[in-house]
Amino acid sequence: MNDGGPAVVAIGGGHGLAATLTAVRCYASAVTAVVSVADDGGSSGRLRQLLGIPAPGDLRKCLGALVAERSILADALEHRFAGAGELDGHAFGNLLIAALASTAGSFVDAMREACRLLGTVGPVLPATTVPVVLTAEAAGCELEGQVRIMASSGITRVSLVPEDAEVPEAVTAAIASADQVVVGPGSLYTSVLAALAPAPIRHALRSSGARVVYVCNLREQPPETAGYDVGDHLRALRAHGVDPDWVVADPEAIAVGELAGGPRLWTGRLAAPGGAVHDPVLLCGALRSCD
Repeated sequence: MNDGGPAVVAIGGGHGLAATLTAVRCYASAVTAVVSVADDGGSSGRLRQLLGIPAPGDLRKCLGALVAERSILADALEHRFAGAGELDGHAFGNLLIAALASTAGSFVDAMREACRLLGTVGPVLPATTVPVVLTAEAAGCELEGQVRIMASSGITRVSLVPEDAEVPEAVTAAIASADQVVVGPGSLYTSVLAALAPAPIRHALRSSGARVVYVCNLREQPPETAGYDVGDHLRALRAHGVDPDWVVADPEAIAVGELAGGPRLWTGRLAAPGGAVHDPVLLCGALRSCD
């Protein structure tokens, strides 16, 4: 962390947000993660159905990205049980969050305690305090559930049920006081826009004086974003009420297309070797330039 750097809020979900958090740590004075909890597949889906809690999987990944120092406990977050009966397929970090949710008094308190136990450099907050179901309009059909939406194309809009799901006060407060808000990368509709779907988060972004930076994916994600270029990503964000000041993209990985009406564009190499994920060092340099 950099004592003279900006206060940064990073919004999204999954592996993409974890990469952003790793990059942000190199220049920010403070960092807050705001994480989608709409996942309904795998270990997360099983735990939310069994216990009625927000999906813990993306939160787990972000906790790991923000630990101040590696430890056995931090390394164990990603341990996944195999051939262990009812535990089969569960990640230890998901079970830890689930246990804390049952004992801490609230899900937000559970995440606060998880951050304390792991020694994270900033808070990891759920986008909503309660479980939510992601819904979508796609090719004239109504779809329900993140897993089903990820397997669909022609998506025009996503939203949450319940529509008025509570957003932690700490989320809107962090956005209000941020110097920079970084959105993405990640699955456009099922991670990024799922995290931005709660109205209080979008309202906080519009009211904040922070620079909003969108980090575009390195490639299309069929079928969800088959054929999308950077301009298509921007149009989807604007259709959901989010208009970034900056867009960061790697033109060697994804076509830029047309970015009508702005925003400012940073382009350069961002892919790690192999091209599948963002290199945190390269991404750090790009995000520091967006001021």
